[in-house]
Amino acid sequence: MLSEFLPFEINLDPVAIASAALWSLALYVGLSSVKDWITTQLDRWFNFADRSLYISQEEFEKSRQVRESQNAFYASVLSILPFLIVGSMCNWGVEVSLGKTWAISMAMMATISCSVYELGRRDGQY
Repeated sequence: MLSEFLPFEINLDPVAIASAALWSLALYVGLSSVKDWITTQLDRWFNFADRSLYISQEEFEKSRQVRESQNAFYASVLSILPFLIVGSMCNWGVEVSLGKTWAISMAMMATISCSVYELGRRDGQY
C-alpha cells in the first residue's frame, strides 16, 4: 500500500519493530519513576507554553481546567517517545551482540521481568 504513494520501497522488519516495542514497554513499565518525571516535566512545559499565549489573566482563567487536562493528556502520550528511542537502541544492541533471533526473546523476558518487578513494587507500597 505504501508503494502506491511513494516512488521508492521501504523495507520494515516486523520482528525488529515488535522487539523494539517490547523493549519500550519493558522500560516504560520498569522505570515508572522516570516515566512519571518525564510526564510531569512535559506537563509543566505545556502549561507554561500555553500560559504564554494569553495576554489577559481573565481570558487565561476562563478555560484553564480544560486546557490543563488536555496538556496532561498530551504529556502522557508524548512521554512514550523517549522510551521508544531507548527501546530501539536496546533492540539494536541485542541484535548486534547476540543476533536477530535473540532480540525478540530478550525483549519478551525483559517485559515479563519488568512487569513482575512493577507489580511487586506496587504491592510493597500499600
